[in-house]
Amino acid sequence: MVTVLQMAEDLTGRQAAEAVRTRLDWQYALGLGLDDPGFDHSVLSEFRGRVAAHGLEEAALDALLARLAAEGLVRAGGKQRTDSTHVIAAVRALHMTELAGESVRAALEALAAACPDWLAARFCLPDWDRRYGTPVTTWRRPAPGKAERDKLAGEYARDGYALVAACYEESAPPWLREIPAVQVLRTMLIQSFTRTVSEGGREVISRREPGGSGDGVPPAHRKISSPYDADVRWGAKKDLTWLGYKLHISGTCDDPPACGCPPDAVPAPPGRCGHDVRPNLITGVATTRASVADAEMTTPVNAALHRRDLAPGRHYLDSGYGSARIVADAARLFGITLVTPLPADSSRQARAGDGYDRTAFAIDYDTRTVTCPQGKPSTGWTPVRQEGHDKIVVRFGITTCRPCPARQLCTTARRNGRQLTILPRDLHELQTAVRAGQQSEDWQDDYKRRAGIEGAISQAVTVTGCRRARYRGLGKTHLEHVYSAVALNLCRLDAYWNDTLLNRGRTSHLARLSLATSGKELTTNINGGPKCRHDHRKVDQLPDGTFRWTTPSGRRYTTEPTRYPI
Repeated sequence: MVTVLQMAEDLTGRQAAEAVRTRLDWQYALGLGLDDPGFDHSVLSEFRGRVAAHGLEEAALDALLARLAAEGLVRAGGKQRTDSTHVIAAVRALHMTELAGESVRAALEALAAACPDWLAARFCLPDWDRRYGTPVTTWRRPAPGKAERDKLAGEYARDGYALVAACYEESAPPWLREIPAVQVLRTMLIQSFTRTVSEGGREVISRREPGGSGDGVPPAHRKISSPYDADVRWGAKKDLTWLGYKLHISGTCDDPPACGCPPDAVPAPPGRCGHDVRPNLITGVATTRASVADAEMTTPVNAALHRRDLAPGRHYLDSGYGSARIVADAARLFGITLVTPLPADSSRQARAGDGYDRTAFAIDYDTRTVTCPQGKPSTGWTPVRQEGHDKIVVRFGITTCRPCPARQLCTTARRNGRQLTILPRDLHELQTAVRAGQQSEDWQDDYKRRAGIEGAISQAVTVTGCRRARYRGLGKTHLEHVYSAVALNLCRLDAYWNDTLLNRGRTSHLARLSLATSGKELTTNINGGPKCRHDHRKVDQLPDGTFRWTTPSGRRYTTEPTRYPI
């Protein structure tokens, strides 16, 4: 519970431990006495380590959602929405030279702590301390050119090879090679450098270069980016690039139940009536490396909701999560209808908006032929396996395409005819039906519901500070996000049960001064009028300037002159 309160107020571990000892509201919430001595802040770190080590990151959120389901505040078969946001790692970004040097330094630090006698006997410590005693950074020196950077990186790599080789010697303790920092150093050397022997018998260490002329570099989802957090990866989304993780947040977005109040104007008794708006609660969070695409997480997110018995009937996502195969899998495995725009045709003709894209071809699965817009049939139909999925490659002969008068609208291939890659029959029909349905106004109006998840992400970033990871490692970062979700749910439940504002609007000092000097009521709010999204209506303004409001259930409360419920 201390960790949940820590996330709710975006506090550090020291501040949270101090709040347990000094703040009455925390002591009341935790059930502690006024004379409770509290605990040292390091206990929180030990607690997080034990929870992550035993795989209990989801336990707190599971318990809360089970209680909310028993109270009828969350349920299966409703409507939910999911979106992702970037999370910046708790380590600094390193370029290749710094990564090589810091990897050697991190391994030396770990060996000096784990086996100092062996390290002192095996290496000349003053020489190594001169090079790796302080963090490796280019901030303390002028920016070197590429040749100097390559030379410096080669020196770091040579030291790294020597250190790894020493750990694998027969005279070295066997457990040294199992130290995580040593394994990270070894992996970094394999991924970033090559070691060859020249004709003269001299060892040559060089950096790996991308492209066909180089030795090749590993893909982004495998390449280690920091020796202090082996889980972080580089990610890109539109024009944004970051080092860290990606957070997926799922939340409810059900319609309010039908009103059961009598039509007369009799004031309702204290409490809530049937048409009062239910709170939108967080039902799941998932943390991945930044390089993991959103589409790879659609099925895991649905599986997590299904495990909690909270699988929605309709799940709203953006186009990054969807494909025809994913839509079919969600319906088949979990009974979930995905409401997501399918990605458009990515062929050159479709992107340019000029020429014959896939929709211009007539596909006949019974005869296994495709007819082009000029009425010519295909000459090849080959089922293949691409990226782990079944697809069909269709080819048109060169004798058909070469004399075609519309060749420039179809293909630019010189030696071959047009080639198409299509989906199996069931997925092709599903894709066609979904894309057609996306054009209707009803579908587009319904899809507007998805935009509300941006508010949940905004609240998560503002309240819990989850944009920047507090801890290192995927496990502890996910633990942070889970407890942040619990904190957000508690904030939303507090606003729901007490009829308070979930998002209190901020009024600038200039607006306050203008209101005070003019003596007029400030009437501009996000809804453009005196009615909020919870159907709270303004009754009147008191002599002291405060406003009096009433809720759908008949409850009344007051607010400051410059604050409106939203």
